[in-house]
Amino acid sequence: MANILVVDDEMGIRELLSEILSDEGHAIQLAENAQQAREARAQGAPDLVLLDIWMPDTDGVTLLKEWQRDGLLTMPVIMMSGHATIDTAVEATRIGALNFLEKPIALQKLLKAVQAGLTRAQETVRAPALAPRPVAAVLPEETPAAGGFAQQNPAAGIAVRGGATVAGADNHMFNLSFDLPLREARDAFERMYFEHHLGREGGSMTRVAEKTGLERTHLYRKLKQLGVEPGKLAKKNA
Repeated sequence: MANILVVDDEMGIRELLSEILSDEGHAIQLAENAQQAREARAQGAPDLVLLDIWMPDTDGVTLLKEWQRDGLLTMPVIMMSGHATIDTAVEATRIGALNFLEKPIALQKLLKAVQAGLTRAQETVRAPALAPRPVAAVLPEETPAAGGFAQQNPAAGIAVRGGATVAGADNHMFNLSFDLPLREARDAFERMYFEHHLGREGGSMTRVAEKTGLERTHLYRKLKQLGVEPGKLAKKNA
């Protein structure tokens, strides 16, 4: 089951897509304009977005550019329109859209595009986000001490030219390259962050939710997006 966000100002289109995709076993979120889509994205990245191009407040291409600019385009987006030109479709693809569907959307084309998008999302999650880096210069991480002066904190991690090494649960060392694109670097850090807390809490989703300040539903979705499996971490640290 995947979490799919459907953004379209036409109620009939939203309801039709919701019914079709729900029958396929997916969880569906609906947004009738760009502002509702922003709010849905702020709650966590869905597994896939179906985004209409022509909307009354902000068009879909502008919203796509906004997400790309802000590093929020971390999920596959399929554009939809009944009036878009080829130039518009090409522009959306150049920005980062995975596919373009012309309305009225044929059922088989819809299901095929959705499956391709979800497959791409899974491949992105499984892809190694950490790139090996030669260690050129190692500096102890500094943290503010009383009076505003800095002191060494070697237990927290070390800064490396072009990257960082961070100690997680059970002193497991994680390497993060600063040469990664922002989106990949953020995903890599979040993966380390959640694996650290899951290791410390023995895989308890309730305690991790409390530690990270996330609702359990949001936490489950985030872990699925990042490809983190709590059960395996719990067994590993048992």
